[in-house]
Amino acid sequence: MTWARAALPYWRLSGFYFFYFALLGGTAPFLALYFDHLGFSPARIGELIAIPMLMRCLAPNLWGWLGDHTGQRLLIVRFGALCTLVCFAGIFFSQSYAWLALIMATHAFFWHAVLPQFEVITLAHLREQAARYSQIRLWGSIGFIVAVVGLGLLFEWLSLDAYPAALLVIMAGIVVSSFWVPNAQPVLRPSTLESEGFVRQLRRPGILAFYVCVGLMQLSNGPYYTFLTLHLEGVGYSRGAIGLFWALGVVAEILLFLVMARLLQRYSLRAVLLASFLITAVRWLLLGSLPQYLPVLLLAQCMHAATFGAFHAACIHFVQRSFADRQQGQAQALYVSLAGIGGALGALYAGYSWKGLGPAWTFAIASLVALLAAFVIATRLPLERP
Repeated sequence: MTWARAALPYWRLSGFYFFYFALLGGTAPFLALYFDHLGFSPARIGELIAIPMLMRCLAPNLWGWLGDHTGQRLLIVRFGALCTLVCFAGIFFSQSYAWLALIMATHAFFWHAVLPQFEVITLAHLREQAARYSQIRLWGSIGFIVAVVGLGLLFEWLSLDAYPAALLVIMAGIVVSSFWVPNAQPVLRPSTLESEGFVRQLRRPGILAFYVCVGLMQLSNGPYYTFLTLHLEGVGYSRGAIGLFWALGVVAEILLFLVMARLLQRYSLRAVLLASFLITAVRWLLLGSLPQYLPVLLLAQCMHAATFGAFHAACIHFVQRSFADRQQGQAQALYVSLAGIGGALGALYAGYSWKGLGPAWTFAIASLVALLAAFVIATRLPLERP
């Protein structure tokens, strides 16, 4: 990584990813646990967790359009980070369902403005070396690990009443790191894509199929991100151990990021995406039916390398090479928005089915969704050379 540190603001970019995904590490495993601590039912928990995901349908497209038309992407990142902190601080005033729903909506509106714009800035710094994006992005995975392990241990010692304060500390880190990052603009390369317009590009072969599968992947992730912690608590694991299980998945993701550039040189994006969906389908079956067996749980968590790592990296490369420079913000925002729609629907269906159908059937539905996405990718995405 010597070249990266010399040629790039490596640690500044990496530091931002560290804190941004540390916040995800603080919410994905523990938000449902906190709402359960407050006494909400699984259906209400699913609704509250779906709200931030629904904001991903609106916010990224609005901010993406603004970023593409003004070029002020770093300003949007800083403004969004600061407003996220301010809005979430309102959680100390009340813990009623209506108030928490408002907090979830407002802070997420600004939080989801941040990452798509920052992805464009990172790729602008990388320029023609975009295949090495994973070497910077892996620090987000490290931030996630630090958060899940640290908070898992913290909540074994302290009450979950400390949870909002812990998230505010992480949000403050996002704000500070955003002001440490230097700006960069994409090099406007000549492109026939740009003259076609963004909507017309969406009609090119495979583009809409790709975005549909983004939504399907996040739909299948619904039970995992909403109820995995409660599921593992229910079969007897401690909160500290659960934090380590979450961390194991991200360690596997980091190891994959380290070799992702070579994988993308050897295999087509279609092959990488297809493998990700098939492995994901198997993973949900294991987590839904056999988590009480430690070797099975460890194997399932290692599969996170495909479920998130390979999938996300392949998606970023697909978007980056499928759209013109002036449309990168909108393309990244649409990616986040479709993920938000899928994630919200996944959280909702998981919340409503968890009590009635049980964990095994809820995860089985998720597995079928992943298989559907694999079929779409295999039949609708054109094969391109690595």
